[in-house]
Amino acid sequence: MKKVIHVVGMGCMNCVKHVKEALEGLDGVASAEVSLDTNTAVITMSNDVADTAIIAAIDEAGYEVSKIEAA
Repeated sequence: MKKVIHVVGMGCMNCVKHVKEALEGLDGVASAEVSLDTNTAVITMSNDVADTAIIAAIDEAGYEVSKIEAA
């Protein structure tokens, strides 16, 4: 199961690292691939992760979610 998260506010590879760590710290996220070029993160989940939890983790890392969609 995968989701694509559109992230606002990333400007460098350090931002990518922060978003990746925030997402991979969520229960149920097996991996996260974050792209600075497309400002997206694709997460692979071992079980469903609520969109609210994803948004909260990204907000806590200092960024904003503009959209979440199924991949």
